[in-house]
Amino acid sequence: MKRTLLLSLALLAALPAMARELNIGYLDLADDPRYDATRLERRFQGQPWGRPLAGAEVAVEESSFAAEALGLTLKLETAEADDADGLGAALDGLLAHGARFVLVDLPAPALAQLAAATRGRGVTLINVGASADALRGAQCQPHLLHTAASESMLADALGQYLVSRKWRKVLALVGPLPADRERMDAFARSAKRYGLKIVAERPFKLSNDPRERDLGNIGLLTAGEDYDAVYIADSDGEFARDAQFRTVLPRPVVGSAGLVADIWQWGWERNGAPQLNNRFRKSAKREMSGADWAAWVAVKGVVEASLRVADGDDAAVLRYLRGGEIIIDGFKGARLSFRAWDGQLRQPVFLGYGNGVAASAPVDGFLHPTNTLDTLGADERDSTCKF
Repeated sequence: MKRTLLLSLALLAALPAMARELNIGYLDLADDPRYDATRLERRFQGQPWGRPLAGAEVAVEESSFAAEALGLTLKLETAEADDADGLGAALDGLLAHGARFVLVDLPAPALAQLAAATRGRGVTLINVGASADALRGAQCQPHLLHTAASESMLADALGQYLVSRKWRKVLALVGPLPADRERMDAFARSAKRYGLKIVAERPFKLSNDPRERDLGNIGLLTAGEDYDAVYIADSDGEFARDAQFRTVLPRPVVGSAGLVADIWQWGWERNGAPQLNNRFRKSAKREMSGADWAAWVAVKGVVEASLRVADGDDAAVLRYLRGGEIIIDGFKGARLSFRAWDGQLRQPVFLGYGNGVAASAPVDGFLHPTNTLDTLGADERDSTCKF
């Protein structure tokens, strides 16, 4: 091992130095409600446990040694807007510092607006925090990439697992928020795709109004039907976290709590994941979540592409990223690349619970003509993305 490392370093030293600087930007909102302190304290499954900037910082630290050996100096520039109206000015500041690849952690509406406004400005935006399918569909942009998974990818991962376990009859509980509806719609499409039967769809609501108390009663909501699993679409997370072990029938809870589909799970113990988790924990003083991993892999992808494109041309780097040729090691046991048709990073999705992982999707037996990772989310023929 030591001899191999020495040989690798010697080969790196022998390569011609490019003497370039790669400035990677990071943009978010100061008062993003997703990072409210009371929410972070509760550690809802499938949701951020802190700002994903921590993942980007770990990736820059990891990548700097090899990049500098090849003449590429890495720098992470950060900017924060007070509100959505200030995003343009904050991005201008990053561009003024030479950042042409910007990781963006924004709610979906703000990201869609920013992406539309920056088309043709020579900047590549990488979405690390928004799962809305529309960003990969009707609202897609040629300069917008996604390392965060879409709602459809997460729903397909869960759908594959339910089918593999023969849990085909599902009772669905849906919250009152637009994001809850979007999540439910994605699961309904997945259920149709994989032959699951949604036996009933029932609305829930947490309220202090005595007249609406029954809408938050998990016992009443799960009565009167026969089902193999209870699916909960709860983008807020407060209702779902208390649903386990309270259903009328002794059945697994899946979706927004219980068994949750996410792009990272700190309990994953294969493919070098423990080493990444340890580095992140040491740096951020907490466990790594899916949003953190999305920022981490975004930096890794930009660095890899910049090293592969010798002249450092920003447009050429974007073409290389979108072209499907890049191979990124995401510590998931699969070779990751971006889909040319919508800019989505194709990647495995974990089905996790608490401190463990039940399975990784694509689940064995689900096949695709070219790449099994494309069984998750919108395939090229299904995509509504039109540039």
